[in-house]
Amino acid sequence: MQFKVKENKGLGEKVYHTVLNSGLSLFVLPKQSFSKKYAIFSTRFGSIDNSFSLEGNGEKHLKVPDGVAHFLEHKLFDQEDGNAFDHFAAYGGSPNAYTSFTQTTYLFSCTDFFPENFNLLLDFVQSPYFTEESVAKEQGIIQQEIRMYQDNPDWRVFFNLLESLYSEHPVRNDIAGSVESISFITKDILYTCYNTFYHPSNMAIFVTGDLSPQEVLALVERNMAGKSFSQPENIQRDYPMEQPEVQRKEVSQELSVSQPIINIGFKDTYNYLDGKELLFRDLACELMLELIFGKSESFYNRLYDEEIIDDLFSADYIAECTYGYTLISARTNDPDRLHHEVLMEIEQVRKRGLNEEDFNRHKRKLRGELLRSFNSLEFIANNYLAYKFRGIEFFDIVDLLQDITLEDLEKMLAEHLQEKYHAISVIKPYSG
Repeated sequence: MQFKVKENKGLGEKVYHTVLNSGLSLFVLPKQSFSKKYAIFSTRFGSIDNSFSLEGNGEKHLKVPDGVAHFLEHKLFDQEDGNAFDHFAAYGGSPNAYTSFTQTTYLFSCTDFFPENFNLLLDFVQSPYFTEESVAKEQGIIQQEIRMYQDNPDWRVFFNLLESLYSEHPVRNDIAGSVESISFITKDILYTCYNTFYHPSNMAIFVTGDLSPQEVLALVERNMAGKSFSQPENIQRDYPMEQPEVQRKEVSQELSVSQPIINIGFKDTYNYLDGKELLFRDLACELMLELIFGKSESFYNRLYDEEIIDDLFSADYIAECTYGYTLISARTNDPDRLHHEVLMEIEQVRKRGLNEEDFNRHKRKLRGELLRSFNSLEFIANNYLAYKFRGIEFFDIVDLLQDITLEDLEKMLAEHLQEKYHAISVIKPYSG
């Protein structure tokens, strides 16, 4: 089996890619002289994928409870012969997993016994074992986890905001689901979603470290040789049409905090983007936010000196294929003042325009940060597949950044950060 090689000479990196007969994509990024090895196994199945159609002998539409992707992540570690965490411990591997809105990822890092740890990863992700009893037990565990997050101020301020920004799109729902939705998850639902979304054709592996691509491929082929796979389903993910308008403009909640927390969100209005178009928008919006709200800019320094914000203030753009938004987050004793200042600053920047010297400075800064990030195995592996699932070649990011102009940012500023498409979420200390 031949590898295709994607090289970025500016980054000094090569990634080797091949697709196995099962449809599984394998990516290997050799990093010589690194003692640590890092591998991830990801599926394009996240919390927003709760409504989908399967096109086979007859189209079948399925709607599953919120939280199934996260539930599956928990359950796959429970194997018939014990817990996968214990098996990794025997070889010094450090495993983990996470579920996002758009994917579920299983991973490990190690310095020794890479073949043994890698086989454990391949085996437990591809060996579901669910019983009614174990599902019922896990329901209680996850429901308790959900209750804990209901008291987590950073979690609540964020999801209260998403519920305000979106009226239909499932990104408004908690990744773990709700206490009620979890109660409807059954063994059969888990197997249905596993068989649909954990088919190798919907998955990818990324491995990096001091390893040869041929060595990794041989391990995967040997592991897959004893496994059989059905024909892949043609999955049609059903996302409701989201209107540009926000669901509500403001929400507040009282929790046990020492000072208020505010999230200010600006909803983007595209219905679907992928590939370079999505990456371009992502980079342009991140640069635009740095020019307005970056820590070297007058807005941040003025409000910091006035003790309206602290160094936890942040402004980020989140770009996925079916939704995008700007998130401004802060701890502040005066959320009303900060909210007003943010809106005023955006309007003033619109009137005076963005500064070209500041644009070039931030562009160089972002490029330097990206180049430094490629020293992190975790950064490369997790971002490479996350971007790949959005139709984006991650190695293009630095080159595409160079193509962005000040006019592109001015266009984004005109399209995005519109007051009519924004909402705020505030967590306040208990008043009683």
